[in-house]
Amino acid sequence: MNKNRYFIIFSALVISLSACKKDLLDTNKNPNETTVAAPDYLLANAIKSTADTYYSTENTMNASLLFVQHWSKIQYTDPDRYVFTNSSFESGWSNFYTQSLTDLNVLISQSEQQNKPNYKAVAVTLRAWVFTLLTDNYGNIPYSEALNINIITPKYDSQRDVYLGLIDELKTALNTFDVNGAKISGDPIFNGKIASWKKFANALRFRLALRIADREPILAKQIIDEVLANPSGLINVETETAKLTYLTSPNQNPIGRVFETRDDYRISKTIVDALKGLNDPRLAVYADKTTDKVITPDYIGLPNGLTNGDASDYGLSKTSKPGVFFTKATAPAIILSYAEVLFYRAEAAARGFSTENASDLYKQAITASLKYYGISDTDIQAYLAQTNVQYDAANYKKSIGTQKWIALFGQGLEAFAEWRRLDYPQLSPATAGVLDGKIPTRFIYPGSEQILNKNNYKSAVNQQGIDNLTTKLWFDVN
Repeated sequence: MNKNRYFIIFSALVISLSACKKDLLDTNKNPNETTVAAPDYLLANAIKSTADTYYSTENTMNASLLFVQHWSKIQYTDPDRYVFTNSSFESGWSNFYTQSLTDLNVLISQSEQQNKPNYKAVAVTLRAWVFTLLTDNYGNIPYSEALNINIITPKYDSQRDVYLGLIDELKTALNTFDVNGAKISGDPIFNGKIASWKKFANALRFRLALRIADREPILAKQIIDEVLANPSGLINVETETAKLTYLTSPNQNPIGRVFETRDDYRISKTIVDALKGLNDPRLAVYADKTTDKVITPDYIGLPNGLTNGDASDYGLSKTSKPGVFFTKATAPAIILSYAEVLFYRAEAAARGFSTENASDLYKQAITASLKYYGISDTDIQAYLAQTNVQYDAANYKKSIGTQKWIALFGQGLEAFAEWRRLDYPQLSPATAGVLDGKIPTRFIYPGSEQILNKNNYKSAVNQQGIDNLTTKLWFDVN
């Protein structure tokens, strides 16, 4: 009997303590705040954080824009000379994985639980874009195990496997979208228009098909056939360009934020000379005129890869900054443009992957780029009529590669990928470069991977090649 009495007292005490614990937990909860992030906030944050990382100093201004010689450095010139350490690309890698991909994976999980297929499809599409940025620049990357919270040290997948996996994921996204389904919010790219998201997903598949085209031409053609046959269509007007338009401070373009306080960058002499040689009317958009009060204002580019002393000798006021179109607070972050899609279609036709007319699409692509920057129809026709602008079917990579390089001005990561893939224009290495007369062809892995994921890092390097700036990636054939 006493045992029963003690058991009853003990049970009551446990229940009482449990109730107190529950009360304390409830007391520490804010009844006005949700404990689960709303899908629209997750989506908006993922889009902005990815755009910010894409257009960051580390990924763009101090790396890819210098490698493709759109921009150059007039102060602190080490990055323009290819002087990097294994911490140089740390934050880009980290932000893509821990911010962008983490948010998108949470959004995918929530949308599955809440039966919101359009949020899921959008998140899968954006996740494919982020993984593309990672593999384009590093090569083999954690992919299949990267977002599994139960795996602390994810394996690296080969670049081929990553590309093929992303192509399949985008196909799944296209089949998941429901144009007649519930609308989505928190979408600063397409304002919730599912039809536009489907076109974007299709365009990303097209991009990836051409990434693998030099290695897997039969498979690339098969994917492009699917894309062109897909009733969702492709981006086919400028208003469907995938982009994030920034606002004023504190939500300004990351490049604009840098230009508010620093004066380290100039437009590259390489692209200024190319634009002048083509009488290209985009020069006045891509560059600002010099500001020296003694010499006549002009568009003067700075050679890439000078030492600090040699760069300084050129003079801040005697060299041109990148145009204000790209450095203002509200400059848009372009993700995939109408002009880019037209260039892809032109290339596919040139490769025999479609029956479209490569020359016509090439002209349409150039026209779309010029119109985006407000160039008049008269000037566009004069530009297209020039012999050195006209399409060369015997060397489509030169024609398309050169004009795409011009059209992708300011889009460092994409310009870097396309320059490596098409091998045009043929650029000269940095004047005082440190890579024995070579230009970087990849980013090096961040040092943290060598410490936190050592065995998988070593396996990736053994498969891909030495972890340096000049090891060519799988897609970069020539």
